[in-house]
Amino acid sequence: MSRRAGGRDARQKARSENTLRWLPPMERGIPYLDLLDHDELLRLHNYSMQILEEIGIEFRDDESIALWTASGADVTGQRVRIDRNHLLELVHKAPESYTMHARNPERSVTLGGKKSIFIPAYGSPNVLDLEGKRRNSTIADFVNFAKLAYQSPAMHMTGGVLCEPMDIAVPKRHLHMNYSLIRYSDKPFMGAVTSRERAEDTVAMAKIVFGDEFVHNNTVMTSIANCNSPLVWDATMLDAVKVYAASNQAILFTPFVLGGASTPASTLAAVAQLNAEALAGVAFSQLVRPGAPAVYGQWLATVNMKSGAPMAGTPEICHMNMLVGQLARYYKLPWRCSGMNTSSKAVDAQAGYEAARNMYGVLMAGANFVLSTTGYLEGALTQSYSKFMLDAEQMVMFHKLGQGLNKRELDEVMEAIRQSEPGQHYLGTDYTLKNFESAFIVPDLMNDDSYEQWMAAGAKDANTRGLEAAQRALREYEHPKLDEAIDEALLDFISRRELEVGDAVI
Repeated sequence: MSRRAGGRDARQKARSENTLRWLPPMERGIPYLDLLDHDELLRLHNYSMQILEEIGIEFRDDESIALWTASGADVTGQRVRIDRNHLLELVHKAPESYTMHARNPERSVTLGGKKSIFIPAYGSPNVLDLEGKRRNSTIADFVNFAKLAYQSPAMHMTGGVLCEPMDIAVPKRHLHMNYSLIRYSDKPFMGAVTSRERAEDTVAMAKIVFGDEFVHNNTVMTSIANCNSPLVWDATMLDAVKVYAASNQAILFTPFVLGGASTPASTLAAVAQLNAEALAGVAFSQLVRPGAPAVYGQWLATVNMKSGAPMAGTPEICHMNMLVGQLARYYKLPWRCSGMNTSSKAVDAQAGYEAARNMYGVLMAGANFVLSTTGYLEGALTQSYSKFMLDAEQMVMFHKLGQGLNKRELDEVMEAIRQSEPGQHYLGTDYTLKNFESAFIVPDLMNDDSYEQWMAAGAKDANTRGLEAAQRALREYEHPKLDEAIDEALLDFISRRELEVGDAVI
């Protein structure tokens, strides 16, 4: 009993010490789950090419139309029809993988090929807060989520719009979000995309941190450009693409798919359409700057045909992700999707089922850039503190699952089997004593005590444990180092830009 108590006390003491852990990008060690054979994949590809050649796609921006016209595409007004050979020639200029440099070089990450990274949820105007109340997000919440992302071992980027700080005027909001992502974490981050000027401000702030030449020649962030499905790229997104691609910063070309509403009510047809949309975006970025990193992908939901509401975690979404993964490997592009998604309004069984089913499909499909892996509730309308912590722990386990097996361990383990007689246990063998801490993941937030132990400890459910974990992490948070001169320059830039942009949305 004393040895058992001592072991538990030691584990609790280790957990109470705020030692930051860092997991590198996941190096895939399990097979991909491909749904189509080669001929079937080519057929799906051909349908996408027909969409671009025969129907075309609208680029609602004069500068973009000029670039397409100069490249030799068939342009009528804002409608661009792209020959498949021309399209693929452009797409193949984008790199198969790229590195994002963090302000702390130890946090730099490479994605593409068999390397995957995980990123928190994006864009919610609401939070489910530390008291369990749903309310509008604030900049204080944004800072908190930046701190939690910094402390989470399997979060490879701090994120982007961790939540929308509704207490800051829209024209100034991006400045404070960018500063928080830089100040409270030293991992790579995502930039503002809601106007050309906000994208330019983001690049300017990155140059304060890294230097002009470094940003021009290296990638330090990845940002989102959403296609307006069906078949429209609008001026706002294209402006952001032009700014970031010209500066060698990566873009996620992301059709916002509502299966059955913005696409036909068919899994295969939805993928054929989003494939055309995403590839057109990737190709456009190469008109701006050949070789600029571009991530192919999508945000997926299916639509409840009874109510019209978006649904998360349905099997069709898993099928779509697997199809998109196959296509991405065919085009040799890194690809993005979203992970722990749910339509649930609370941290409950529905949230767990939908998030886990969605993320398992993502893992099998082989996505390289997995957004929305922590905190996501209510179809991205709410960011939850509790779910953030529960999801962050789950992503550590998905990280290990995706790495696959250590096939070199079997010979060493055979010696442990020889040390134990039939009917005995392995707890005292040399192999167990050497490897017990790393052999199996032991989660902190999933309770495996007996019923009596659980009751004695307060009978806390998962939501309560997640809230307590978030509160503890925020209490223990320590700033990563940031050069004082850089910090002062960032704050000075924000002050000057706030005076220039004002509060009015134009």
